[in-house]
Amino acid sequence: MNLDAVRAELPVLSCCAFLNAGTFGPLPRASLEAQIDQHTRELEHGRAGAKYYERMLELRTEARAQIAAMIGAEDEQVALTRSTGEGCSIAVGGLGLGAGDEVVTTDIEHFGLLGPLAATGATVRIARIRELPAEAALGVITELVGPRTKLIALSHVAWSTGHVLPIAELASTGVPTLVDGAQSAGAIPVDVTELGCDFYTVSGQKWLLGPDATGGLFVRPRQRDRLQLIVPSYFGRTAHDELGVPEPAPGAVRFDPGAIPLPSLAALVESLRFQASLGQERFERARAQTDKCRELLSARVDMMTEPGHATLISFLPEAPGAEVVERLREANVFVREIPELGWVRASVGFWTADEELERLLSGL
Repeated sequence: MNLDAVRAELPVLSCCAFLNAGTFGPLPRASLEAQIDQHTRELEHGRAGAKYYERMLELRTEARAQIAAMIGAEDEQVALTRSTGEGCSIAVGGLGLGAGDEVVTTDIEHFGLLGPLAATGATVRIARIRELPAEAALGVITELVGPRTKLIALSHVAWSTGHVLPIAELASTGVPTLVDGAQSAGAIPVDVTELGCDFYTVSGQKWLLGPDATGGLFVRPRQRDRLQLIVPSYFGRTAHDELGVPEPAPGAVRFDPGAIPLPSLAALVESLRFQASLGQERFERARAQTDKCRELLSARVDMMTEPGHATLISFLPEAPGAEVVERLREANVFVREIPELGWVRASVGFWTADEELERLLSGL
């Protein structure tokens, strides 16, 4: 992989050490160009007529196909969403969970998953794994799974600790499994077939390097007909009767939300094409740079993320986390704080240069 060429396609890297893709990834130049082109079409030709609608369907189809390819799914197994939180809400709400049901999750989850779980009224059982070695997670989580457990819901890569959780092992229990893939899809190789999970969410704006309000939800075919359609949309039906009762679209397409701006879809497609063009080498380089980052930091700060996991590294600095993040920002090094814990988190990508890691260390 030609690092200089890759970095030239990500203009933000010319102005700062950007280590915050776990929040928002760097936008490729081609994505902005696609966005501007679509806006220009709409400005000059209007948002109406058969060609505009055909363009809308074309972009939705292409975005779905690109997301599916990214996670090893079939196109018809992917619903488009506007965030991981929305994907979690579609899955959790559609399962019809309520009083008397139990859901198992962990204490290292993001609100994007926890919020939809709390809204169900089901009993949420929390596996306390944050203070434990990563290898202990499987045992602690499975201890909470019982006859009333209707769903295991957790991250593939935890947004706080950066640890990879044992998804395949948990999916093999036979309990439906919902995976928050916000910090994994685009950062590490993902194959939902190998993982065996029932639902897998994708965030477009993070490691996929896409714009805001884009993403996807994988729904395994065995769950498709079981999942209630709680938020029907025009794009999720093939027809409807005079009362508005829809005839659902085939596959997971039936769970598509309402309109997603065409400029955003056009930009997402280009971001995904950019990533795909780099092949598997991008994951190998991200892994190597993450290891290098960890090696540099470990002599200076207390590491919260164990070796050999994903591309997030959380650490406990000597000063308060918020203060450190601000000091680094002033030095044009962009990381983030994990609220309430005082940790600082660095996101390392295939685009990350050695010089950026050294600037992070120097800023500390």
